[in-house]
Amino acid sequence: MFIRNETFYSFRKNYPIITTLVFIHLVLFLWINLSRWSGGLVPFGSFLLEAGIGNNNAVAHGQYWRLLTPIFLHIGAAHVLFNSFSLILFGPALERMLGKVKFIIIYAGTGVLANIATFLLTGPYYTHLGASGAIFGLFGVYLYMIVFRKDLIDAANAQIITVILILGVVMTFLNPGINISAHIFGLISGALLAPLFVKNAVPFHITAPARDRGVSFDPNRWKKRRYLSSQRVLRLIGWAFLLLVIIGILSRLLPF
Repeated sequence: MFIRNETFYSFRKNYPIITTLVFIHLVLFLWINLSRWSGGLVPFGSFLLEAGIGNNNAVAHGQYWRLLTPIFLHIGAAHVLFNSFSLILFGPALERMLGKVKFIIIYAGTGVLANIATFLLTGPYYTHLGASGAIFGLFGVYLYMIVFRKDLIDAANAQIITVILILGVVMTFLNPGINISAHIFGLISGALLAPLFVKNAVPFHITAPARDRGVSFDPNRWKKRRYLSSQRVLRLIGWAFLLLVIIGILSRLLPF
């Protein structure tokens, strides 16, 4: 469910929404930073940042698009790498289980709700950007599955999500500069909206591409699925810790 074995081609084909979101993250990150580094030789970078960043004062004056646009913007390399990696790791299962349209709605919807919470709970001149609120929204959906829809997620994958979620919440309160409101209310929004979106979902291993080809499925097949070994669970958690360390080092060494 969270072990990625695909080639780039198969990943792009099987998970087009995740691929598109990560592409947008990276393109906008490079565009904005190349414009800053080149002193404006790459055009419109400053405009994209200034027009899209979350700005409570601007929202209060009617610029409501800023409740959505910050979800796609990043300035720091560590920030864009961590959010993109999180999407690549944890997004595909939900894109497959929910379908493209529902996934887009819940991703954007939880991101917007997280930014509304930010607007209401932080100061009038608070500014923010990043996909973290929407990503925590996805974790909220998984949290709902773990508690109420155990038929959709097995014990090993539930363990992975629980550990990563606990780490994410702890880091939210320990790291300076984190938009705490977006993280917490993204998570809450995902959990509250999940019942509407997972009602007809099927387990991840019952693949959508095969179903689209007209292959018949036994709805009880989930009982026969392979469970991740505890060794693979620990390996994935170890890689997550290593990623956090690498991103922490990069954030201190790189000039952006």
